[in-house]
Amino acid sequence: MLEEIFILLIIYQFKHFFADFPLQGKYMLKKFEDGWSFVLPLAVHAGVHAGFTFVIVFVFTRSIAFALMLSLFDFSIHFTMNRIKAGKKYLGRWKALTGKEFPTASDEAKRGNTYFWWSLGFDQMVHHLTHYTIIFCIVTYNAAMAYLVVS
Repeated sequence: MLEEIFILLIIYQFKHFFADFPLQGKYMLKKFEDGWSFVLPLAVHAGVHAGFTFVIVFVFTRSIAFALMLSLFDFSIHFTMNRIKAGKKYLGRWKALTGKEFPTASDEAKRGNTYFWWSLGFDQMVHHLTHYTIIFCIVTYNAAMAYLVVS
């Protein structure tokens, strides 16, 4: 069980990296737009995360229903958190400053820079906690199935 947890932690780190960076194309970056035009690009991005989760959960549990349930969980958390992070009415109102901009920036811009990085850190924490929850569900599911087989 401990090996399974460790392997899943590593797999989910790779999943998160690939889905959030190399596989996030120009179209998905439209999730930062105003109005309702963000919905489909953000759904596609969250769908990539959900697709990876579906495959991972299925490989580890061999249950399509369980994989579907956890991939929908991943989709909904990823979609919601990224909208909160990107939305200009929410955490997306703050911007990062470059190294050249920082020394001459106003106190308000510097405060916004700080909030930007806190927001990004919060976003990443939520995604990792989502993965930990999914891993817990996989391990618990497998333990329950093993118990039922033995009983």
